[in-house]
Parts: sequence; structure tokens; C-alpha cells
Amino acid sequence: MYLVDAETAAAAVVVVVVVVVIEVVVAVVVVAAVIVVVVVAAIVVVHVVVVIVVAVVVVVVVVVHLIVVVLLLVVVVVVVVVVVVVVVVVVVMVVVVVVVVVVVVVVVVVVMVVVVVVVVVVVVVKVVVVAVGLIVVL
Repeated sequence: MYLVDAETAAAAVVVVVVVVVIEVVVAVVVVAAVIVVVVVAAIVVVHVVVVIVVAVVVVVVVVVHLIVVVLLLVVVVVVVVVVVVVVVVVVVMVVVVVVVVVVVVVVVVVVMVVVVVVVVVVVVVKVVVVAVGLIVVL
């Protein structure tokens, strides 16, 4: 004697399969979101590198102009101190920007990976439950 008839068992299997397919689609969407986050992070890193290069070029140009002005005005010591302060400030700002970007990217990627792992584990557990249920029903 069976606990459920064949039609009810088949309907339950179809419902479970549909749910598992939906969860697999959700997992694929989450993986796609992780890829998008990684691409955006790469774009941000490239922009940071461009900003650093531009800042270095600007600092070099400023230093050259300041040296010319210092030679013309005979104020070499004051200009060198100003240039050193500007370079230190730019370096500190660049380091802070790079560290913040790297930390944000790493945190976002780790969170997305954890979400993907959790979704995959849930899907695997449901597939195992469905398999055990089918074995018990059959």
C-alpha cells in the first residue's frame, strides 16, 4: 500500500523539479552578478591607475615650473619644501584611494562568493532531498 497515488507523486516531483530549476537559474544570476562586480572593480582599478599616472604627470609638471620660478626668484628652499609637501600629500591620497578601492572590491567579491556558495549548497541539498524522496516513493 502506497502513501500517495502515482499522480500525486508525479505532481510533487514536477513541483520540486521546477523549484530546483528556479534555484539553479537564481544561482546563475548570482554568478553573473559576481562577474559584473569583478568587471566593475577592474574598471575602477584602471581608473585609479589612470588617476595616479595623471597625478604623477601633474606633480612633475608642477615641480618643473616651480624649479624654474625658484631659479628666477632665488627661493629654492621654500619651493622644495612646498613640492615635498605636495608630493607627500598626493602619495598619501593615492595610497588611501587604492587601499579603499581594494578593500571595497575584496569585500564585495567575498560577499558575492559566499552568496553563490550558499545558493549552490541549498540547491545541492534540495537535489539530495528530492532524490531521497523519489527513492522513498518508488
